[in-house]
Amino acid sequence: MGTIVCQACNSTIDHFEDEKVTVLYSKKCNCCDGEKTENTKNNR
Repeated sequence: MGTIVCQACNSTIDHFEDEKVTVLYSKKCNCCDGEKTENTKNNR
């Protein structure tokens, strides 16, 4: 079983089948994109 984790906020993005227990890190997730959008709107 493998897990894909967001590097920025450490939230679990997805699970996938694998022979070993594996953790892969992704650079962005949907929740991080939303936070950046809100901060950008507030700073304008």
